[in-house]
This record gives sequence, C-alpha cells and structure tokens, in this order.
Amino acid sequence: MSNSLKKTAEHILELLDRLATESASGIPIIVEGQKDMDALRKLEIKGDMVSAKGFGKSFLDVLSEVEKRGKGEVVILMDFDRRGREWTKRLTQGFERMGIKSNLFFWNGLRSLVGKEVKDVEGLASYLETLKGKIGYKV
Repeated sequence: MSNSLKKTAEHILELLDRLATESASGIPIIVEGQKDMDALRKLEIKGDMVSAKGFGKSFLDVLSEVEKRGKGEVVILMDFDRRGREWTKRLTQGFERMGIKSNLFFWNGLRSLVGKEVKDVEGLASYLETLKGKIGYKV
C-alpha cells in the first residue's frame, strides 16, 4: 500500500510541477476562490490566477475577466465536487464560445489521483502533506 501511496504522491507532485510551468508561461488558472489561490501558492504555483466566485462576481464577469487578459488558453481548476464539475462544464462551454481553449488536463489528473479524499483545491496542500507523512517523504 505504501508503494501505491508513494506513486500517488509522485504523480501529484509531477502534475503540480507541470501546472507551475504552465502558469509561469502566462496561462491563467481559474479557481473557485481565494483559499484555492492561497493553497496553490503554498504549493509553489505562482502566476496569474482568477477567482471565479466571491466579491459578487457573476459567471459572465469571470469570462470577461479572462477575455481581457488576451490569452488563447486558460487552465480550469475548480473543486472536485458536484458544483465544481458543473462550473467546469459551464466555464469550458463559455470559453469555447469565445475561442479560448480550456485546459482540463490538471483538473482531470488531480481529480483522478485524489479520488474522494479531496473535494476541493484548497485541500490539496494538506492532503499532500498527509500523504508525504504516510510514506515518509522528505522535502
């Protein structure tokens, strides 16, 4: 079991490293809220992030905010629960209509790795720390 946990941790770290590279290249990351942004920053992902919820933002506000950035691609990294899946679908469709590619690679990858263990992006950092503790991983 420890070997499968180790592989899971390695895959998560690999995905987060690739996400950091994408973000550093200027591709915006769409997350649900400020806590999600804070969690990603804790995981060493720096770059342009857009909060989809809070501060009275509507769905159209989020689309407009991304459109103003003038990028042809956006990484969607909403939560892994039902609401997150719904928002991901809506955002993907909205961006598609605007000619902006929605990158779901990281969302799908992380969601498949964390399963039912983590329901939101903000829980990734603590989940990864717990996983590292279980397998004796040293940073």
